[in-house]
Amino acid sequence: MADNQFIYAVARIRTKELSLLDNLFFDQLLACKSYQDCLRLLAEKGWGRTGEETAEEFLTAEREKTWEIMRELVEDMSVFDTFLLGNDYHNLKAAIKTVYLNQEVPGIFVTRGTIDTELIVKAAREHDFALLPEEMREIAQEAYQVLFHTGDSQLCDIIIDKASLEAIYRSGKASGNDLLLTYSELKVAAADINIAIRGAKTGKKKDFFLRALAQCSTLDVERLSEAALKGPEAIYEYLDNTSYYEAVQAIKESPSSFEKWCDDKLIQQIKPQKYNSFSLSPLAAYVLAKENEIKSVRIVLSGKLNNLSEGSVRERLREMYV
Repeated sequence: MADNQFIYAVARIRTKELSLLDNLFFDQLLACKSYQDCLRLLAEKGWGRTGEETAEEFLTAEREKTWEIMRELVEDMSVFDTFLLGNDYHNLKAAIKTVYLNQEVPGIFVTRGTIDTELIVKAAREHDFALLPEEMREIAQEAYQVLFHTGDSQLCDIIIDKASLEAIYRSGKASGNDLLLTYSELKVAAADINIAIRGAKTGKKKDFFLRALAQCSTLDVERLSEAALKGPEAIYEYLDNTSYYEAVQAIKESPSSFEKWCDDKLIQQIKPQKYNSFSLSPLAAYVLAKENEIKSVRIVLSGKLNNLSEGSVRERLREMYV
């Protein structure tokens, strides 16, 4: 779709943005006395299909409704591949492992990929990776051989996870869309930082970092690898000289704090799309805003179920798009 073909779609999305959850709503959600009160408030806001669903069904329904809207508005859904490719690689990993274990694992596969899950399962079961898109075949074969010949599940994961990041990054760059490029850059960089920190804390060798870290523009993976070999403090020192210097304190606090920092950073970077009417970007921003919203609702519901204090839940909430 050319940019001028998005004008109607963006106009529709502007009306949908009016129903996005804001900070005031989350104050009301946090003030609910119980988990069930939270569900009732969400139902009143239009979440779910029938208003009688479980929490997980509420969240699933909201995600499904988001993609239903996109399918109504966008003729070629491949413009959203950057968001969906990770699901394909997750399903590839799951398929290879279920074949290796020779058992079904309920709920192991995810939906909304770009490749039919049954095709991925068939490719793994028949060891015929020519059934998959060309860019997946070699990686799938390598991961399969590693798992079946060595039983090294972690190495299988590393191979596929890196390929997933590389696919997302290629898609973001190839899209020609600034928002998708921003998303893919932050996605890969955040994953690289997490890998480096975990690897440093567990004493991984250089070969691990070279196998696991994916290239991106905002990090030098060779320097990040060298820093990781020296320990977490060396990673913090390296990051202080990158665009991620503001994230260092969050990284020191916990993985969940860094995840929140990344989510908030992305929302901050996509907020200008609320004033753009002529491209795919406002639609992509809406998808990300809904995912961010769903994540925050899940945090509140989990907090209610586990009797966490309002303060501890509030500090984990993400910045809202509206």
